[in-house]
Amino acid sequence: MQKFNKLTGIAAPLDLINIDTDMIIPKQYLKTIKRTGLGKNLFDEMRFNDDGSENPDFVLNKQAYRGAEILVAGDNFGCGSSREHAPWALLDFGIRCVIAPSFADIFYNNCFKNGILPIKLPREVVDSLMDKADRGSNATFTIDLENQKVVDPDGEEYDFDVDEFRRHCLLNGLDDISLTLQKNEKIDTYEDSRAETTPWVFRDAS
Repeated sequence: MQKFNKLTGIAAPLDLINIDTDMIIPKQYLKTIKRTGLGKNLFDEMRFNDDGSENPDFVLNKQAYRGAEILVAGDNFGCGSSREHAPWALLDFGIRCVIAPSFADIFYNNCFKNGILPIKLPREVVDSLMDKADRGSNATFTIDLENQKVVDPDGEEYDFDVDEFRRHCLLNGLDDISLTLQKNEKIDTYEDSRAETTPWVFRDAS
């Protein structure tokens, strides 16, 4: 998993509440178990018309936001089903941080496991950031995870809270597998011990 320390990038405003996981990545794209390739279908039903052409009114289709790495959204972002494909699609598109007043719990947890930083801020602060994100290519924000600050285009700073363990994992690029591999020496010691005490478990069945 890619480390997350300090991110400076364009923030796209998505002024909608209750953006559910089916809106983020529709169910017809859930057949894959790969974490890559889903970005092209992110927000599919809002980004594209029925004939497959781009909807020019959708924020991520506007030239200023095509390279957005930060999303500023409304309440209850990521509600709906628990599909992990939702953060996969966001990350594959290039979104590494989502700022909102609140998130659905499962989506919130899945973000951390996939290298995305979800930031909860008071609604009035998010409204202000939404307005500033509406400046297009001038909507450059800095997300400083180490110091737990959001810096808006005007240089105003906002503190945010994040669980210390999750912060540690993002700063060091540690997903669940990486965390397990940190215990590799102890795992090897245990397996060697088991091989001595119960050798029949490790015999080749063939």
